[in-house]
Amino acid sequence: MSSTTTRKFHKDRGLVTRMYFTMFMLGFLYAVFALFLYSAGTAMIFIAPIVGIMVAVQYFMSDRLILMSTGAKTVTAEQEPALHKMVKTLADRYEMPMPKIAVIDTAIPNAFATGRNPKNALVAVTTGIQQRLSERELSAVIGHELAHVANRDMRVLAIANFLVTLTSFLMTMLFWNMLFGGMGGRRNNSGGGVMMVYLVTIVVYFIGQLLVLALTRYREYGADHTGAEISGDPGALADALEKISGTVATIPDKDLRKLQTANAFLIIPAALKGEGSMNLFSTHPPLEERIKRLRELEQRMRYGLR
Repeated sequence: MSSTTTRKFHKDRGLVTRMYFTMFMLGFLYAVFALFLYSAGTAMIFIAPIVGIMVAVQYFMSDRLILMSTGAKTVTAEQEPALHKMVKTLADRYEMPMPKIAVIDTAIPNAFATGRNPKNALVAVTTGIQQRLSERELSAVIGHELAHVANRDMRVLAIANFLVTLTSFLMTMLFWNMLFGGMGGRRNNSGGGVMMVYLVTIVVYFIGQLLVLALTRYREYGADHTGAEISGDPGALADALEKISGTVATIPDKDLRKLQTANAFLIIPAALKGEGSMNLFSTHPPLEERIKRLRELEQRMRYGLR
């Protein structure tokens, strides 16, 4: 099989089921919340468009915003021939257009991808990850990042984040309205009515945030699985994750802060010292579990199983 041959991958059915169930629960939560707001007389006609514009700007400009915040610079094939060739090989396996490539000048070994669809994708790697990983490991990491684009993760998470952002915006408005006057709904403008809507909004925001974070963790597992299938080397991705994690732990906090704005996109969060990752509020699943799943996938692929 040539290096550019298209490879079909097998989805993890259990993981896909959990992702769809989480999305269903998120939609159900906000459908019930919308009915509650309607019954309470809360007008959403002006709030939804404002939040929609905010999320749309973030969605369509995500690549530019992340490039600006991390200091990533786009590079040409002449500047980074080996990197371009590696990305092109993997993009061909995904049957997707060649994405833009950027490099971040930092010793932190990490990578991320963004793009609302395969035609508007960008893959960024740090100079640190290029120096520390082998060619196999770096290829596996890029395969993981392209999986996020191929799986349309940005689109799914943009929809999910719209709902959470909407609740956050409403929660802020209710807070200030309680401080300075009535709520402006059709009824239930008493202090008790406003307080009830405010408390329910807080609960919905909290639950919605947990569901979105669970969805991001599931999609991280999904990118591990898809990327490993496409690269054909789950073991290399597991090795890369171990190597990146071990190196990140030795990097000073002042350097890690350079990538903090892109934490949700990174293959491993650039967590500051003392910040835990194994909790409900993490954007990434536990590293040990990711590596375990990749090792199991490596064994199944070795024996022709899925």
